[in-house]
Order: sequence, then structure tokens, then C-alpha cells
Amino acid sequence: MNPQQPKHGSPGLVSGLVGTAKNMFALVISRIELAALEFSEIGPHLFQLFLVCALGIVALWFALAFWSGLVLVLAWEALGWKILLILAVFFTILAIGTGLYVRSVLRQGRLGLPATMAELRKDRDALL
Repeated sequence: MNPQQPKHGSPGLVSGLVGTAKNMFALVISRIELAALEFSEIGPHLFQLFLVCALGIVALWFALAFWSGLVLVLAWEALGWKILLILAVFFTILAIGTGLYVRSVLRQGRLGLPATMAELRKDRDALL
């Protein structure tokens, strides 16, 4: 037998790559199923949270408008146009503070899919 010819029954490069591709495809499918399972668990809670947040935002806008109007009317005689500047600075600082808080929550990964992300990190470490 010629040493250059492959033996029958021994796996070659192509069959090894096909096996690896099948395993990678199965891995991707299992990760998609895990993500779908996590999304199905948080779906109803996410909708409820969205609805409550939307109502809270509308109520907050009305409260801010009425309180600002009250402060404006009561302080106009004493401060004049300066009360508008004070209110603008206050609301600007409030908006920046809430924006920084939201950014910190997003950076901490509190809204992510923890099990799916952990498995994807494990897969990445195993493959690389």
C-alpha cells in the first residue's frame, strides 16, 4: 500500500470540518433556544413594566408642568425673568443626572440575558 494514499475508513480533513460545522450549528441553535426561553420568561413582566413606566412618565410630566407653573407664578414678582433661568438650570441638572444613572445601569448589564451571555462567553473562551 502506498503511504501517500489515505486509508479507507479514516476521517479526512473534509469530514472533520463537516463534523465541526455540524457541532457549531448545533451550538448556535442551542444558544438561540436559550435566549428565546429567557425572553419568554421576561416577556409579560417587560410589558407590565413598560406600561407602568409610560403612565409614570405621563404623570411626571403633568406634575412637573403644574409645579413649575406654580413656582413661576409665585416667584415672578420677586425674581422676574430670573425664575425662568433657575427652573431651566434645575431641570437641566435633573436631566443630566437621570441620563448618567441610566447609562450606569446599562453599563452594569442589569438588562442583559445573564444565562445566555454567560454561555456565549464560555463558548467564545472554548473556541478561542
